[in-house]
Order: sequence, then C-alpha cells, then structure tokens
Amino acid sequence: MKIAIEGCMHGELDNVYKTIQYHERIHNTKIDLLLCCGDFQAVRNERDMDSLNVPRKYREMKSFWKYYSGQEIAPIPTIFIGGNHEASNYLWELYYGGWAAPNIYFLGFAGVVKFGNLRIGGLSGIYNWRHYQLGHFERPPYDEQTIRSVYHVRDYDVHKLMQIEEPLDIFLSHDWPCGITDYGDSEALIRYKPYFAQEIQKRTLGSEPAARLLEKLKPRYWFSAHLHCKFAAAVRHGEDGPVTKFLALDKCLPGKRFLQIIEIESEPGPFEVQYDEEWLAITRKFNPVFPLTKRPGNFGATDLDIQECREWVRNKLQERGFKPFEFAMAVPSYNPSEHIPNSVPEIPRNPQTLSLLELLGLPYLLDKSSVTREITSTPASPSPTGFSSFDNEEIPIDDDDIDEGEEIAEATAEDATEDEP
Repeated sequence: MKIAIEGCMHGELDNVYKTIQYHERIHNTKIDLLLCCGDFQAVRNERDMDSLNVPRKYREMKSFWKYYSGQEIAPIPTIFIGGNHEASNYLWELYYGGWAAPNIYFLGFAGVVKFGNLRIGGLSGIYNWRHYQLGHFERPPYDEQTIRSVYHVRDYDVHKLMQIEEPLDIFLSHDWPCGITDYGDSEALIRYKPYFAQEIQKRTLGSEPAARLLEKLKPRYWFSAHLHCKFAAAVRHGEDGPVTKFLALDKCLPGKRFLQIIEIESEPGPFEVQYDEEWLAITRKFNPVFPLTKRPGNFGATDLDIQECREWVRNKLQERGFKPFEFAMAVPSYNPSEHIPNSVPEIPRNPQTLSLLELLGLPYLLDKSSVTREITSTPASPSPTGFSSFDNEEIPIDDDDIDEGEEIAEATAEDATEDEP
C-alpha cells in the first residue's frame, strides 16, 4: 500500500492533491491513502471561519468547502486529525469521527479506524498543561479564550487511547511526542530551528501525553506536524523490542518539505475506511463518564465491562457492516455569490454522529451546556449564578500570541506555530 503523508494542510487541499497526482503521473504509480497530521482547516462556510483560531489577516476560505459541497471530490481516500488551526465547531460535531466530506475522514478528537488491514489511530489537538486535566467544556460560539483552549488535548481522550491493547500500524498526532528528538538528528534540527535548543534541553519540546502513548502503543509508524519542519527518528522500545519510525513534516507551501510517500506491507484491498471494533468498545465503555464541564473525567465511575462492550459492538457491526455511516451535510456550504448573515448559529447535530451513537446505544451529549448539562439550541452567555467556584474559574489565555511576520528574538516552538497560518 502506498501512503502519502502530509504535514500541516492549512486548507490547501487543491495543492496537495495536485502534488500527489503529479507524483503519480511521473512515477506511473497510484497512491492508496493520504494521511494529514492536523491544521486541516475543514471550513465549510463563513460561520465556520469564526471558530478558526488564526489572526484575521490570515482568514481565508481556502478550498475545503468545494469538497464539502461536492463541487470537488477527493481523488484518494483521506484521513486527518485536528491541530490548533481548525474549524473547531465542525470537528466538535464529529467528535467521535466521521466523514468531513466525501472520501475525507476525520479521526475524531481521538480515534482508531481500519484501512484495508492497517489500524490507524490518532489524537487531535496540541498539548497544553493548563487545560489537560479539564473536561471538554467549550461550546460554540467560542470567545477569545475558548477558541484557543478547545483544541488543547484532554486527559479523557488520552486515557481512552491508553486502553488499546491490539497492535497499531500508524498513529497520528499534531505536535511531536516529547523526547522524540533523542532518536533523530537533533543537531541538524537545531541548526534549522535554533530556538528549539532550549526546549530540547529542558525536555519541554512536544507533548508529554503523546510520549506516553508512544511508549504504550508502540505503533510501526508515527507521523506529526505542527513545528513546520521535517524531522525523522527511529524509536526502539526496549533492547530487542519493536521499532517505531517517526516522521514530522512541514506545511504545504512551495519549497517546503510537506509531503512524503511511503510503501507499507499490506494485504490486497479493497482499501476503504472501516470502523475498528476495539475502539468502538472503548468508546462505549467510557462515554458515560464523558466530562462536559471543566471538571475532569471520573474514569472509575463507569461499571461497563470492556468485554461486554466488545460483544455489543461486534454484534452491531455484524448486523450493519463495518463501513462508517455515510457523509451528510449538516449546514450549507459556502457560496461565493452569497453571504451568510453574521448571526449566532445553532449547534447542529451531525447525522453521522447521531447514527454512530445509536449504533453504540449511547446518548447524544455534544450540545449539552457545559455548566448545566441541559440541551441548548444556542449557547447562553456564562452567568456566575449556580456555578461552583471551579466551574466559574477563568481560563487564562496562553502566552503565545505571536503573529506571522513579527520579529521574534526568543520564542518557544509552540509560540512559533500557535498563531502562524
């Protein structure tokens, strides 16, 4: 199986697909799958743009809307995770994963699927210690704080991924696992990105939760992006243990190293996205303790047995098949000749998410208020009445408000990419 790996997409679907098709022509080959490591920017219309955390001068519709509307069809199956520049309202609709557009599949905030006989897992977002232990309290429309915190990785999603026991072939994360630079040419990396040196020395470059997942899951391949450079490493797990081949790639721009083609052993096709039984069983087990406020998840509060969840999922998938539910438009697509009024949007219930939860026998929770847990058609402005002191705690804005083009004397790796398009 030939797989194309893309670093940060930043909405440049047209350019990435054209690059892959050019490679196919000159090498007389066929790429079977595209994997994107975040900053995909699945912006469907003008309202989605309000949930995209980039400086206003960089806000562009880009090309995803054409694939969402059906005007264009992705020429190869595409699987992506979220990063820190996303239409977060749309990804929240597909929290459990699903088709963001025909032939373009979002893995969810955390997820595992099969493609052919390969198991592909992923974790969306970037790590920030301030918000890691909190629940998913953010709801659209986001304010200047929640538009930044919504894409920060949460312990709940990492905990679910840590339950995986069956082997993974590929894992995707947006930021790098902390410590990965020990296993590659860090000197060359520092020459290219000098301001990484201090973070590498302090062991703060990258994501600690991703490092724990790397140690636990030991996938054959791990792909990342975020830091806008190419970096390769090989991690051997124990003296005679398996090896994980790590690769990070740049963003899609001329002259950047944003795309890599690999060939991986696989059984013959058909090559198509399918649900993963073990992952859906984990989802069913832990959904009852899905944390929807700032309070962390209480993992011990679920008494569902994982084997019973596995049997439930197996029976359901045998009844309907393993293919994900079909793509469905939940909101209108961008139309260059029309303008959508700037009004407070409702939070749509994505038909794919509804169907998946019905399959798993689970309630729909994504439009519940982060405070009262009551269903809301539009989020209300926060009021201190009835809040606990913890629920009403103000989340600080990160100290990383650096725009592209500013002179940066000293910066951290996250500073250099947090606001950069």
